[in-house]
Amino acid sequence: MSKNTYAIIGSGALGGFYGAKLQKAGLEVHFLLHSDYRHVLKNGLIIASKDGNFTLPQINAYNNTNKIPKCDVILVALKTTQNHLLPELLPPLSQENNVVLLLQNGLGAEPEIAKIFGEERVIGGVSNIASNKIGHGHIRHVDYGLIRIGKYATNYQPAVITNKMREISQDFESAGIQVNLTEDLFRERWKKLVWNIPYNSLSVILNARTDEMMRDTNTRNLITEIMQEVLEGAKSCQCQISDSYIQNMLDHTDKLKPYLTSMKIDYERRRPLEIESIIGNPLRMASTAGIQLDKIQMLYQQLKFLDTRNSLTMNNE
Repeated sequence: MSKNTYAIIGSGALGGFYGAKLQKAGLEVHFLLHSDYRHVLKNGLIIASKDGNFTLPQINAYNNTNKIPKCDVILVALKTTQNHLLPELLPPLSQENNVVLLLQNGLGAEPEIAKIFGEERVIGGVSNIASNKIGHGHIRHVDYGLIRIGKYATNYQPAVITNKMREISQDFESAGIQVNLTEDLFRERWKKLVWNIPYNSLSVILNARTDEMMRDTNTRNLITEIMQEVLEGAKSCQCQISDSYIQNMLDHTDKLKPYLTSMKIDYERRRPLEIESIIGNPLRMASTAGIQLDKIQMLYQQLKFLDTRNSLTMNNE
């Protein structure tokens, strides 16, 4: 285990869980909180996990990045709908040689972070985890937890695995979190989209859990067709993903405990949906490469309507 210190920007279902595991393993961790700040400052974090429940009665909690000490690793786990805040949140945390680890859904965030920090200090990651925030400072870890991380380079070109990435991997492994290091972050992001695009989208449009979608033959077939389109989009961007990966994802979801996707939970709580990062950006990349993804385009149009109606309903109440 290294002596890296961590700042968690976005201490919800993802950042709160990983940050709590790192602190439990003995690392120094600092948490940026928003609505939970006063509660967590007083009561700490509660983690209900399939791997064992635990409580951190005291954590380093902040409501302003100006108050957080400079850390070696800045782990960003905000929803991508909040990324417009990062040009304000990140600069106070910058110091020579520290890095940003971006654990977010979708495509296209790393180039924006590189404008703030420089691409040599940006690491991207995708997490395979089922976790939800179920109350103030209370996170439920349902299943999985694997993280895949890769160095960002201009236009998502492949990049070498760095010593800092190895240190981060060792830190997470010491906390019981498996980490795979990759030289091709772009491919990992597209692979995550093979799952995220169909399941997140359809969970909102069909008002369904993952197990409900998988039990229905028509929906299962539709999911498969959408996954095939994601592979076409990836291929148009010079990113090759084997056809067999589709069956792997279907098998994986068959085994997953009944689960509401993050987009479905956001929709129910009337929060903005991560439509652009998960669906819009991949669509635009494929379109630039000359490929139209008709089913995914339809998902995008439906979700934009639902998202707008949701926000209008909330504003009118």
